[in-house]
Amino acid sequence: MDWVKNFLRGGAIGTSEALPGISGGTVALIVGLYADLIGGAGHVLGAVRHLVTDVPRGRGTAAARARLAEANWRVLIPALLGMPVCLIATVLVVEPLIHSHTQLVYALFFGLVLGSLPIPYRSSGSPWRPVHYLLGLAVAAIAFVVVGLPQVQLTPYPWVIFLGAAVAVCALVLPGLSGSFILLTLGLYEPVLSAVRNVELGYIALFALGAVVGLGTFVQVLQYLLSHHQHLTLVVLTGLMAGSLRALWPWGATATENGDGTAIWALLLAMVVGFGIVSAIIWRGEHTDVHATR
Repeated sequence: MDWVKNFLRGGAIGTSEALPGISGGTVALIVGLYADLIGGAGHVLGAVRHLVTDVPRGRGTAAARARLAEANWRVLIPALLGMPVCLIATVLVVEPLIHSHTQLVYALFFGLVLGSLPIPYRSSGSPWRPVHYLLGLAVAAIAFVVVGLPQVQLTPYPWVIFLGAAVAVCALVLPGLSGSFILLTLGLYEPVLSAVRNVELGYIALFALGAVVGLGTFVQVLQYLLSHHQHLTLVVLTGLMAGSLRALWPWGATATENGDGTAIWALLLAMVVGFGIVSAIIWRGEHTDVHATR
């Protein structure tokens, strides 16, 4: 059951990465995988660094094994399997269906993200002072402006695909930003979906290479920040999540472009349902932790 549970948790993150406006990092926080993913990625990158720099000189294998052993593989393996499976399924099946009920889906996810704001807020480890609230508001304002930027249409040259993937994949580990939304803003969202549907291996390989390089660089930075400046980092992440709610506003331009005309009461109900689901998950987690400490 734990394997299935972690597979589905990873699948939720993979699904979110295919939907513009929905952050994989936010979903990772909601389902409780964020710390394991960041830590696991950091340990894998550390092991690779040992293999690349030390093994040619006759050492480093043991250090690489030690770094890999530190990752929580019982959680990570099923989660990492669930991500691509659900990502591909969403691209091929769910994503076209969601376009016919865009506003309703955005309203649901608006409630989910709004309800998840207490997660980084309470995880910061120490009380927020006025300066932290000001920082969070400033970051939220910046995120609000960024997610409202108009789309551009870049010619999909190889270097554009590579850099676009490197930037978009950072959103996988950064709550509040959606990788698909970044691709949409750069004009690469539809080309990437088309490449996946048509199995264009060259395009997919180049995109994957950019994603690996971007993830490898950014995870190291984020892991350092969480280890040495956890409180301020989580203040910034809370602001990012709050500001990014603009991308999920069900009456915004992106959500209403299909003109599905969903009734206001249905959208409000979807928001409440999304908020209630996350609130119940948070309450359940806190309730379980209290009993575990007794």
